Amino acid sequence: MSSYTTLQFHLDGAVARIVLDRPESRNAFDEVAIQDIFAAFAEVIAAPQVRVIVLGANGPAFCAGANLNWMRRAADFTREQNLEDAGALAAMLRRIHESPKPVIARVQGDAYAGGLGLVAACDVAVSADTAGYCVSEVRLGLIPATISPYVIRAIGPRAASRYVLSAERFTAAEAHRIGLVHEVVAAEALDAKVADLVKSFLAASPAAIATGKQLIADVTGRAIDDALVAQTVEGIADIRASEHGREGVQAFLQKRKPSWSAS
Repeated sequence: MSSYTTLQFHLDGAVARIVLDRPESRNAFDEVAIQDIFAAFAEVIAAPQVRVIVLGANGPAFCAGANLNWMRRAADFTREQNLEDAGALAAMLRRIHESPKPVIARVQGDAYAGGLGLVAACDVAVSADTAGYCVSEVRLGLIPATISPYVIRAIGPRAASRYVLSAERFTAAEAHRIGLVHEVVAAEALDAKVADLVKSFLAASPAAIATGKQLIADVTGRAIDDALVAQTVEGIADIRASEHGREGVQAFLQKRKPSWSAS
């Protein structure tokens, strides 16, 4: 297991926990943090024993967006340097979003700007009721370009028109209403809710989860036409014939747990 300077990394059986760990800077991004998150996700995605990833943070904030010192350095970047810099953040978010293993955001505190993008890139988000959210970039004369694919997918264009353009701070309850987070609980109940989700994911076939994530990506936003129908027909036929598909159906019919439940 690798070591990282900006985060903690724990393996607990089939569960990997990646914890942002610079509370003094509200876990704000810089180029080092972005590379650490990218590398940590690459490591756990490649680890065969890992089936669920939990992304959390230490301190009062989940992630406050860009680190001020990083912003000061970036102010003097050339366009080419800005392209490289933004590309690293975009690659990190994409790695999280495209993980074949489910990723749960455990949001214990405020998530602003790129931190909100981190939440949106995860498959499931559970928030403490005291956490606040904000897409703050326009206040600085910027736009949330790299996080926008994930934020707009999560909250939809109508909510994005308000919160991306106004940069209003909103509550965890509002984050739940618009679809950014799936559950809002008291801070003391956060770990129990995450544990419930982990248990649900571990009861499912890891192969089916990976294929199901790809299915969601393939179907979202497409017209229901002959090509899409044919693709979904092939998808169910293929997975029924797969090792996991056969094992799952047989376990159900025989009233026993499938092989992956014991792993």
